[in-house]
Formats: sequence, C-alpha cells, structure tokens
Amino acid sequence: MLLEDKDRIFTNIYGFHDSGLKGARARGSWDGTKFFIDKGHDWIISEVKTSGLRGRGGAGFPTGLKWSFMPKADARPSYLVINADESEPGSCKDREIMRNDPHLLIEGALLAGFAMRAHTSYIYIRGEFIRERERLQRAIDEAYEAKLIGKNNVHGWDFDLYISHGAGAYICGEETALLESLEGKKGQPRLKPPFPANVGLYGAPTTINNVESIAVVPDILRRGGHWFAALGLPNNTGTKLFQISGHVNRPCVVEEEMGIPVRQLIDEHCGGVRGGWNNLLAIIPGGSSMPLIPADLCETLTMDFDSLTKLKSGLGTAAIIVLDKSADVVKAIARIAYFYKHESCGQCTPCREGTGWMWRVLERMSRGEAEKSEIDKLFDVSKQIEGHTICALGDAAAWPVQGLIRHFRPEIEARIDAYKAAHKEAAE
Repeated sequence: MLLEDKDRIFTNIYGFHDSGLKGARARGSWDGTKFFIDKGHDWIISEVKTSGLRGRGGAGFPTGLKWSFMPKADARPSYLVINADESEPGSCKDREIMRNDPHLLIEGALLAGFAMRAHTSYIYIRGEFIRERERLQRAIDEAYEAKLIGKNNVHGWDFDLYISHGAGAYICGEETALLESLEGKKGQPRLKPPFPANVGLYGAPTTINNVESIAVVPDILRRGGHWFAALGLPNNTGTKLFQISGHVNRPCVVEEEMGIPVRQLIDEHCGGVRGGWNNLLAIIPGGSSMPLIPADLCETLTMDFDSLTKLKSGLGTAAIIVLDKSADVVKAIARIAYFYKHESCGQCTPCREGTGWMWRVLERMSRGEAEKSEIDKLFDVSKQIEGHTICALGDAAAWPVQGLIRHFRPEIEARIDAYKAAHKEAAE
C-alpha cells in the first residue's frame, strides 16, 4: 500500500528542485487557479468536503465543514490565518513545505481565502523558523510581482498575504492564543464560545488552518475531490506527510497514504527500527502529546485517525517518535512532562499546578523513589487536568503520562522495588 508517484502532492518536499515560482509552475502549481475561482465560493467548499480532507494540524476536524461555518454576509472583514507555529516535539513537516514548496501554500491560501470570502490572510510562523520565513517571504514577493496575489491580481479576487513571526512559545500553536499573539497581546488561549468563525482576529470572522491542510487544497481542486477521497481509508482519506524520528536507521519526512501500516512505513522509508523490529519498545504516533503505543500493538497498527483513537492514542501531526529497547521509557515521558510544564501559559490552575506536579513525580519514579500507590494517584491527577482547562495543553500534558501508566506500569513498579531493595541493603 505504498503511494504511487503520480498521486504525490508534495513533489519537492526534499528540496531537490527549484522552490521559486518558475519551478513551482513546472510542477503544476498555479495551473487553473482562475478557473476554480470563477466556479465560485461554494463550489470550492463543496469539493473540499467531497475530498474528505481532515485538518492536518492534529485535531482532524473536517476542513470543508470548518470553512462552511464562516458567515456569508457580514459587514466585518473575514480573515484566513494559517498556523505555521510547528512547535510539537517530533513534528517537522510544515517547515519542509515552507522551505521547499512554498507556492503550494500561497496558492492554497488564495483559494481557501476566496472560498471563505477573505481578502486578507496571515501566516503565523514559529519563532525559530528563520530560514523558512525568508524562503516563504521570497515566494510571496514572487507571487505579488507576478500579480498572482495582491490588489487587482490576475485571478480577480483581491488577496493580501502577510507573515507574522512568533517568538517561540508552544502555546501560540493553539488557535486562539495564536490570534492573541497576532493582535500583539500575550499568547494566552481565549474562552470559547465565541468561536473564531464568529469572533476571531480583531473581532472579525476568522478561520485558522494548518499549513499542510491549506497546501493540499490546490491539488484537490485540480484533480477533483473524488481523487483525494479514493486514497487512504474511509473517513481517513488522502495523503499525509509522516515524520519519523527517534531510533530508526534513517529518520525522514515522507508523503504516504493515510492508513499505511506503521511497520511498513518504518521498514520501507526508514530502513527499519535500529537493531531490527524485535528491538522496538514503543512508538509515540503523533508528536509528543499523544499516548505511546507498545510494540505488541504496533504489529497491525495503521496510521490513521480512527485506528489510533481506538487504542486511546491519536494521529496528531503524524510525527512518529520510535523508541527501541535501549530507551528509558519512564525518563522519556518525564522529559516530555517537563516540556509541557515549561510551556504552560499559567492561565488555568489545573495545568499551571498539575504539569509541574506530574513532572516532579515522574522524575522520582524514573529513579524508583516512589510508592506504588503513587502510580494510581498520578493517573488520577492526570484525569483532573485533562478536560479541565481552557485549551488542550492540559490534555497534551496528561495523555503521555496516562499512556505510560496504561502500558508500562510493571516497569515503574520494578524500579520502585529495585530502589527499595537497594536501600534496604544499604541500611543493613
């Protein structure tokens, strides 16, 4: 079930070819764009709905449905905001699009903006992405120069595209914190409702989409929604950029069909797990916030939203982190817990206090300095954080801890026993 080359959308993801306008046009970008705009707002939304495209930023919400929430007759301006704040540990797909195929994103922004009646779009780019911003800005300048975007452009829909550079805060990847940061305020999530489609950027209707979600739109329109829907699995359609890192022989970013078996993905594209498949301990399937999955469940695992949800995990951004048997799994999850403690904005008490508490307990557990009763207490506290915060950072901090306890409880207990035995000997 490997993706055929003819079905690839990101044909320059590795940067072997020209990333500029001339190279992009040679690969098929900006072909037929005016024809799609002439077909009208609703036709584009309908085609995206037909494709079954689900958001590629982690949540997996149907993209066409999200676009249809935007008001059709509103005196306020509409905005499209593209989330390029790729801060999830393990995730590295959006930066490859911006570096090597930026015109796919720019053309997608124009078409998505037109579909939602937006004349202005902002790309909020991660603070650490310096070269990516330069490459993307160069491509935007080329598009303006060629009259592909801007006022009185060749497509007949005035459209301005701006880059806004963040300052490196993970929380600004959350859509409402991103809007706050764009407005020049402290990046803290907003209470919902009101939702951004009604009250978003500058109090106007706004849709926030991931870079990959927008970049695939031109090809969906060129080849037809049914083409995209035929790839992958039902309710998990199309192609996806997978990012595989950790204990594999060749870490990589690769475009594949949704629903590819994880073993095939690792063996075909990464040269297998370091030390062979039998050396696999676990995988984190969608960036650091997703609960890990132990090796025995990876044998038949397919990489799609629904299969991973059934295993109480998630596809997230499809950033697969592979752990082999040399990994200290408790220490690894403790390190992830520290990241979320560090990145919590501090607005909600369960997250502000709970993330630090979980990290401190996990640090002790990694050394065995704990009681077995604390394992259940840790799980219980994670449940008090999950679902009790304004945004999903609380959930992101709680899920890896829950995954560790669910699948590696005996490992934690063995450490506690070993620590007690060692200290009992020392005392005697």
